[in-house]
Parts: sequence; C-alpha cells; structure tokens
Amino acid sequence: MLEFDKLSLNIPNTTKPRVVIIGGGFGGINLAKKLSNKDFQVVMFDKQNYHGFWPLLYQVATAGLEPDSIAEPLRKMFGSDDYEDFHFRLVRVTGVNPATKTVSTLIGDLPYDYLVIATGTKPNYFGNEEIKKNSFPLKQIPEALNLRSQLLQCFEQASMTKDPETRQSLLNFVIVGGGPTGVELAGALAEMRKYILPTDYPGLDFTKMNIYLVEGMDRVLPPMAPESSAKTLKYLEKMGIVVKLQTLVQSYDGSIATFKSGEQIKAHTLIWAAGVAGALIDGIPEETVERGRILVNEFSQIIGYPDIFAIGDIAYMKTEKFPKGHPGVAQPAIQQGQHLAKNLKRILTKEPLKPFEYFDKGSLAIIGRSRAVADLPGNMHFGGFFAWIIWLFVHIMYLVGFRNKLVVISNWLYRLFTYERGTRLIIRPFVRKGDRAGRKFIRSYGEE
Repeated sequence: MLEFDKLSLNIPNTTKPRVVIIGGGFGGINLAKKLSNKDFQVVMFDKQNYHGFWPLLYQVATAGLEPDSIAEPLRKMFGSDDYEDFHFRLVRVTGVNPATKTVSTLIGDLPYDYLVIATGTKPNYFGNEEIKKNSFPLKQIPEALNLRSQLLQCFEQASMTKDPETRQSLLNFVIVGGGPTGVELAGALAEMRKYILPTDYPGLDFTKMNIYLVEGMDRVLPPMAPESSAKTLKYLEKMGIVVKLQTLVQSYDGSIATFKSGEQIKAHTLIWAAGVAGALIDGIPEETVERGRILVNEFSQIIGYPDIFAIGDIAYMKTEKFPKGHPGVAQPAIQQGQHLAKNLKRILTKEPLKPFEYFDKGSLAIIGRSRAVADLPGNMHFGGFFAWIIWLFVHIMYLVGFRNKLVVISNWLYRLFTYERGTRLIIRPFVRKGDRAGRKFIRSYGEE
C-alpha cells in the first residue's frame, strides 16, 4: 500500500480559470457536463468514485436491484475527449478558506478561482445519539447494503428461534419518516412479505410480520398535494402497513422503539428516513448558514462571497414561490447545475448574470406494484397505474448510463411477471457494535 504522505492531488497547473466542484451528485455532474473545457479547468472532489441515483436506493435495500445498476463511475462519465481538462480526485474535503481561495483535503490543498459546493445532505437525527447509533439510515449504497443484510438476517434468525417474543421482534420493522423514501420502502417490504418471503421461508408465518410507518405530521408525503397523501394512505393501509401519524420517536436502543406517547414496539430494525441536514464543510462562514443549509442568492452565490457557489440540496435559495428553499429532490439540483454553468461562462464574457428560476416538473412516489401518486404541473394529480407508469418512465430517463437503464428495465420487467427479487444475498453480513448475540449468529454460518 502506498504510504499516505506520498500522496498528492497532482492537479496540473493551468492558465484557465479553475472551477473546483465538491460533490458528484446531480448538481455537480450537470454543472461539470455543461462547462466547456476550452474555457475552464474543472476539478471535482468526492469521497466516492461514482454518481448514485439515490431515488432507487430503497430497491437496493429491499433486494430489488444490485448497487451497480444505480451507480455510474465518475471517471467513466467524464472519460471522453470532450472533458480533456476535467480532473476527478477521490478524496475527502476537510475545509475551505475563502480568504486564501483554497480547498483543503486530506492529501493537500488546491487553489480555486470559482468554488462550487454541491455536497448534498446527510441524515438528521435531531441530536438523538441513541437513534443515530442503532437505526439504519438510507442515504448511500453502503447503508443500503447494510440494511439489505439486516433484513435478510432477521428472516434467517426468525426461522431458527424457538422463542415467540424474539421471533416477533425480528419480524417487526419500524420505518420513521413518511416522505417518499419511507413510503416507497414500506411498499417494497409489503410486497416482499406477500409474494417473496413465504416461499423463501415456508416455516414462518408472515401474517405476523409487521411494517410500521411512523410520521410526525398529520399525513404521509407532506411535500405533496393533500389528494396524493390521502391516496397514498389508502394504498399503504390496503397493503397491510400500519401507519402512525402525528407520532414521534423518542428513543431506540436497538431492540425497543419508544414513542413520545409512551407506546413501545419491540423491533430489531428501525429505519431512519425522518429528515436530512446539509452536509456542511468547515470554513463556510456561520452567518451564511441557515436552517442547516448554505444561504445563496438568485445566482447561487453564497451571500457575501461572489466566487463561491452552492447548488442542490445544500443550497438554501429563498424565492417568493419557495420561501423555505427549493425541495430536496433531484430536479432543483440538475437545473441549478446547468444554470450555473451558463452563468460562469457569462462571468468570463463579462455579461450580466441571470437569476435562477426553478421549473417544477412535479413530484412522484411509488407504493408498490401498479400503485403510485403524481403531482404534475397545472395542478394535476394522478394515482394508481397511470401514475406508476409515469414514475417508471421518469426514473429510467434520469438514470445515468445506457447499461444501467437496460439492467433496471430488465429487472422491472422480470418482476412485473414473476414478482421475483433476485438479489437476496447476504454478501456483507451486518452486526451492530456491541451486539454479541448478532456477532454469534454471524459466526454460526461464516468466518469470524
């Protein structure tokens, strides 16, 4: 292994303006694609070497898709001659210094002419360290694989235990957060319970498998229209999912979920999809941070720093139509990345910058096979099979890479006719730190 102190960023010197992009999500890649290498040197930093299509992450967690079908290597995306002066480095950014106009990483510093922060979000546990330690987030591929292993291990353990109380705890699944991630995950688990698991585990009674969806507000899918929320609730309840509205989780110790009301549910698995916070970077002035995100103007510039920009979920751009910022979904990030590329070129040609205007293409959520809801422009709301078709089309369209599109379509077609989920593999067994019983179970079938 190469010694750490012998590593360096190794970015070539340039006479062109250098744009440093922190983050390879929807905002970062769309910005990089639109910047002309003739005009700029583009450097992208990310702590993972791929762009992930996170709207389908729940399908990886529920054994519907393999992780490489929703991810594309960043170097592959920018490997053509069109991106000759694009440079990617797999490195963690440790901070920025607006005064010296440098970005600091674990292996060195790099000066910039223009800095773009597109780091997205991270799970927000609202200061509850116990929940953070014991719950399962779902924001990255490794977390999806951990959750997939946890689900399958619970079924394996439930099939072997003789204690009814322990078995029930293994078959109770609590999902905290009634947004798109929580709703879609609950629907996927309900379909597994109905069509897949009884065949895999004939000795288990899956009528006793409970899926709890917990939401603190008075309806599921709060960002969507009330009509869509109402339809979604009916779909969920018809699928046998226990929906608990206006309910807050107070604690979870890895085996018991306790709610603010005092109610308790014994469950080995609690999935946290209840909120996110901006993935902030050290060095960003505190006065520019509001509600956990970076405050920007209509040009995506950080207030008071015209050469530093923020786009995507990390950016907090207040407008008359969006006084609390744009929704934390892919479309604002995509559009902001493309728009910022045009404005950076305007800076070079000394043209006036144009303000960003978000075109809301609508919101979608799927609740299992042939069930979805859609809020579309023009105050149109759809539910059922038609909304499901729209959801399928949109997600295929925005997947990166032809191979990924082909693999996902093939998987979905196969499942449409068979209900089968072909990736029920415990490739990387998961056990919580300090869970001796879980570690003993892992040792019972694998290596220590």
